[in-house]
Amino acid sequence: MTPFPLVLSSPSGGGKSTIARQLLEARDDLGYSVSATTRPRRGNEAEGSDYFFLSQEDFKRRAEAGEFVEWAQYGGEYYGTLRSELERLFREGKNAVLDIDIQGARQLKQHYPETVSVFILPPSGADLVRRLKGRNTEPPDVVRQRLERAIVELDAAGEYDYIVVNDDIVSAVEHVAAILDAESRQVKRHPDLLRLLERLRREVQQEGLRTKD
Repeated sequence: MTPFPLVLSSPSGGGKSTIARQLLEARDDLGYSVSATTRPRRGNEAEGSDYFFLSQEDFKRRAEAGEFVEWAQYGGEYYGTLRSELERLFREGKNAVLDIDIQGARQLKQHYPETVSVFILPPSGADLVRRLKGRNTEPPDVVRQRLERAIVELDAAGEYDYIVVNDDIVSAVEHVAAILDAESRQVKRHPDLLRLLERLRREVQQEGLRTKD
């Protein structure tokens, strides 16, 4: 099977990171695409595991060289996906899981049209607002910005290949896993199909002749 990128997107607090983590823990046909960022490392974050930490100069140089398949700037810092990271996972025979936003998903599909995109929806608007507000520890203007961004992201859900409602995390993970299984069985993802069919054809002919004798 030819590996492909799997994009999971949702508004902040939608559960995409949790779904991605549980899928990665449960399946050996997936690998996580580690993003690059210019923001400072936090706490116990590890280089090459949580992020690739780059200076702004290095990030911009790599972006100009076409090394990123998607990137964006948030709060003065840059975030992006290196092409080399995806190709590493593909060489290992794994589908690449990307936890990215709508802007990144659009850019990625330009480079990898075979990308499978899944948008994670909240069960209700009230639930999403509750998740975005969290513990009410953030300033009102930050919460308002997050809510405004969530509306824009929800408007883009129709651009995705699939939607999954995250009203129960176990069911949501199962739904995304079913999408993965179905996509992995698509004819277009099996370049060796013609050889397989030819082998089966020969075996049927041989068995038929043997039975006839």
